[in-house]
Amino acid sequence: MLTEQLGEEGYSEKEVQETVDRLIWQENPPLTLPQKEQIRKNLLYSVGKLDVLQELMNDTAVTEIMVNGYRKIFYEKDGVIRRWEKSFPSRERYEDVIQQIAGACNRVVNEQKPIADARLENGARVNVVLPPVALDGAVLTIRRFPDDPITMQRLVEMDSITEEAAEFLGDLVQARYSILIGGGTSTGKTTFLNALSGSIPEGERIITIEDNAELQLRGISNLVRLEARDASMEECREVSIRDLIRTALRMRPDRIIVGEVRGAEAVDFLVCLICTI
Repeated sequence: MLTEQLGEEGYSEKEVQETVDRLIWQENPPLTLPQKEQIRKNLLYSVGKLDVLQELMNDTAVTEIMVNGYRKIFYEKDGVIRRWEKSFPSRERYEDVIQQIAGACNRVVNEQKPIADARLENGARVNVVLPPVALDGAVLTIRRFPDDPITMQRLVEMDSITEEAAEFLGDLVQARYSILIGGGTSTGKTTFLNALSGSIPEGERIITIEDNAELQLRGISNLVRLEARDASMEECREVSIRDLIRTALRMRPDRIIVGEVRGAEAVDFLVCLICTI
């Protein structure tokens, strides 16, 4: 009924809300206010891009969402992984959400290319693995970052780093030393890089290169953000991290920040280090 009311044309979030409210108030027999609020929330989430996952995305304390097939959803909150009691209504709806996420970032994910990285509008990082690689159904992992980037001072307050170490690293950044950040999964590499960027002096030209844009650099006016692109079904050529590093060297950078190095681009990354950029 909701899709019939909205029609097949594009519709805004406001139109969806108005249509949902109208349908709920017309319900017979009348519903209680709590029932109406719950139905309204469920309908809005079902029409939205993330469906049942939207509720978890709206919780700022949730840092990771893990979907193992359409029936099993887990999330990380306050450092603890829990299973969620909700699930997608069907495998088809779950796969539709995955394709919407990938398509919004010009990513292709299918049986021929079953692994893809993408990002949401709010900057959250997304990883998708489809069958036949994922044996028990499509796997969707969403890593969300703080709405307000964590600063070096905040890390000191959290006892994640000492005041002396923070000052030392800040001096290295200002002196334009080449810095390599390494660590395991979910150890805060991106968060730490964002914090370090706060020590970059004003007036420098910064170029960031990423598979999927995750960095949240603030206070830099001369900032160029580059993002890699996969080859698409429309015969668009792949633009790799390696391609972007080579291009960035011709863009008169003061600094090049590469989000992640894990392949052949390591050679060009070393060239950047030799060039002391």
